[in-house]
Parts: sequence; structure tokens; C-alpha cells
Amino acid sequence: MPNLLSTRLGRRALQLGSVLACLLFWQLAASQRLDLGLVTFRNVPPPLEVLAAAWALVSSDALARHLFSSLGRVAAGYLAAALVAVLLGLAIGRSRWAESLLLPPLEVLRPIPAVAWIPLAILMFPSSELSMIFITFTGALFPILLNTVHGVEGVDRRLIASARSLGAGRLAILREVIIPGAAPSIVTGLAIGMGTSWFCLVTAEMISGQWGIGYYTWEAYTLQNYADIIVGMLLIGLLGMLSSGLIKRLGGLATPWYRLQEKSA
Repeated sequence: MPNLLSTRLGRRALQLGSVLACLLFWQLAASQRLDLGLVTFRNVPPPLEVLAAAWALVSSDALARHLFSSLGRVAAGYLAAALVAVLLGLAIGRSRWAESLLLPPLEVLRPIPAVAWIPLAILMFPSSELSMIFITFTGALFPILLNTVHGVEGVDRRLIASARSLGAGRLAILREVIIPGAAPSIVTGLAIGMGTSWFCLVTAEMISGQWGIGYYTWEAYTLQNYADIIVGMLLIGLLGMLSSGLIKRLGGLATPWYRLQEKSA
């Protein structure tokens, strides 16, 4: 008899069970006004109340505008960050000169949180829309960049030497050896960057936005619509999960040799 977790049905059942367990705990804690000292559920709405708030949002015309606003900002900032980060990562990973020139200032900027960029972004860009896209850009940039650098530096040097001995030039080595070898790490960075871009966008929308999931969540907090707060949080989590999953799926399709290597291992 096969192990339950080794079958797809068993894994799906376990995943569904974990979600149901979380919902059950949420229902019990909220309905009983559970107070654990450091954490209290006295003001947390139960799942049915959140479901009613979600249905009200879905039934309104505001949902589409919130979604399109957030999706557009994420797409613009993320795509720009992916292009810049991959190019910089390839350069830093392949050139000591580029590493010495580019990596120190980037490492100084990397720990700065998204909230700290908001005042400067408002001063730098003529519109709040561009400033929010910039903050999304900064959030996605560094995970993609560091994973690209790691992937490039992790390529087997013997493969590079073999390609060079066969007469391959720099562009051929980059195209045929470096990029395929670093691709799995780049895909990982792209998936992580998608999640951080949502986090940074929501932070920016809470302060500078008029439409968007982050603005909806912050407005619900200011109006003390607690169920709407959770609806906004769940929307953010769902959109982040779906978009990161899409990046992973596309990355898997783009690196079939890596999947075959995993299966053989």
C-alpha cells in the first residue's frame, strides 16, 4: 500500500485538512473572544462575517478597480525590476570589475525597507502612481539580483572551460552555459521577488494610493471595518500566491533540463 503522502490525492487531502484546521481555530477563537494575554481575538471577526464582507466587495464595482490598479502597478514595477536585476546579476556574477563597482552601493540600499523609500519616491517622481511603481520595483529588485548572482557564480567552472576549449566566445558561453546553468536560481529569485513586490506595493498604497488592495485594506482599518481588513489581507495573500505560482510554473517550463535532473536524482 503506497504511502498516503506519496500520492497526489493524499497531499491534496492533507493541504485541505490544514486549511480547514486553521479556519476552525479562527472560528472558535473569534466566537469565544479568546484572550491569550499577548494575543487576543476579542475584536477579530469570525470567518462568516469576513465571508459576508468579501461577498459585498465582489458584488460591488470597486473590486475590479482595486484589482486592476494593484495588478498594473505590480506588473510595471516587477517587469522593470526583473530586467534590471537579471542584467546586473549576470554582470556582477561574471565580472570582478562589475562586482567591485556595483555590488557595494547595492548592498547599502538593500536593507532599506519599502516604507523608508516612500517620502523620497514622492519627492523624486511627479506622480504618486510612478512613486508606487518605483517602490514595487525596489522590492522585487534585490531578491532577483542576489539569486541571479548566486546562480551565475554557482555554474560549474569546468563547463565554462570546456566551452572555451571548444572555441566558444564570451557571448556563446553566456548564452549556452551561464544562463542555462543559472536559470533555476534566477527563477527562484523571480518567484521571491514577486512576493516582495506585493508586500512593497501594499505598503505604498496604504500611504499614497487612492485605489488598490493596499488602499482598500488601510481604508477599512481607518473606518474600523475589521472584516474588510481581513478580506484585503486574504486578497493580498491570494494574489501573491497565484502570481508566484505562475512564475514558478513558467520557470519550470523554461528549464526542462532542471526538472529532468530533479527526477533522476
